[in-house]
Amino acid sequence: MKLLEYQGKQLFRDAGIPIPKGAYLPSLDTFDTIKDRLSYPAVVKAQVLIGGRGKAGGIQFADNDAEAKAQAKKIIGMDIKGHEVKSVYIEEKLDIDRELYVSCLIDRTTRKTLMLFSAEGGIEIESVPEDKIAKVYIDPLTGFSQFHARQALAVLPDGYSKDERKQLAKMLGQLYDAFRSFDCELLEINPLAITKDGQVIAADSKAIINDAAKFRQKKFEEEASEYTELEKEANAQGIAFIQLDGTIGVIANGAGLTMATLDALNEYGGNAGVFLDLGGTDDPDQVARAMRLMKKAKPSLILVNLFGGITKCDTVAKGIREVFEKEGLDCPVVTRIKGTNEKEAKEILKDAGFITTNTLQDAAKKCSELEKQQIKEVA
Repeated sequence: MKLLEYQGKQLFRDAGIPIPKGAYLPSLDTFDTIKDRLSYPAVVKAQVLIGGRGKAGGIQFADNDAEAKAQAKKIIGMDIKGHEVKSVYIEEKLDIDRELYVSCLIDRTTRKTLMLFSAEGGIEIESVPEDKIAKVYIDPLTGFSQFHARQALAVLPDGYSKDERKQLAKMLGQLYDAFRSFDCELLEINPLAITKDGQVIAADSKAIINDAAKFRQKKFEEEASEYTELEKEANAQGIAFIQLDGTIGVIANGAGLTMATLDALNEYGGNAGVFLDLGGTDDPDQVARAMRLMKKAKPSLILVNLFGGITKCDTVAKGIREVFEKEGLDCPVVTRIKGTNEKEAKEILKDAGFITTNTLQDAAKKCSELEKQQIKEVA
């Protein structure tokens, strides 16, 4: 569950991490109810679950109530990379001297929390040279200690006062505690600002809470705009369904196999447009429901990549055939099926007129060729 900036700031405030004074504006009609909590000069920020707000015009400045309301009116309704802005967050403009970066995430290899810290904030962490980033591994059984803070702050160049270092060390501990307490998969401050009067403040927030912990974190409502209408429909049916930018619909079972399928398509130049994970179902009706969702996404072609274990191959084949016979399919279907009852499944799919392949590489290559052919025909 991704949090909007104002929700992340709420999380920081609850954890004792200093944040700028500000207020959330869910709509223009409610401006009068929050204006007493504003401080100027202020920054008016679009609340969307996507980066690049500033370049898109989603961050503006204001010196008084009239300007703040006018900027909010300008931003609300704006489209930022396909996300409609429905609300804004208005907070005081900081007099920033330096910008740093810090985040906590889960490192699955070491089974520890990985804290990243850099004196070069305000940009994507991927753009920062490796030698400028401190990587601190924190064992969840022992927690955060002062030596973790010293390890992180070792990358700071000269020029930071003793008080600033003390504030930073305290904030690193607070960030780790918040990361654990709020069941986060990622908790990031970028930039972590040091103001000209020496105060350390979280100027921005990025937070992702583990979906499995939603029942413990009910105070943070999930932002509906994170999902497309089809994704919401799939979620209501218990189907993992994600829409991407390409044109090929991918149906697989298990997150690992689905991701491997996307990688294989990319290797051969294919562009996935829908990511559908069947999971471990052995119900033909569930497969048919998934296929209908895929149809609604209107892919140019569909790739079915299945490894049959709990999910029997013929179960999936029957579900696909059911939709085809009753409703028809408007695009080619390429299949690669291995595992339990694969022989029966291949016969079902072949008889229905679908393209069958033996390996994932063959299936991905075939899909990529078909996609390129479709593009040529349209051109």
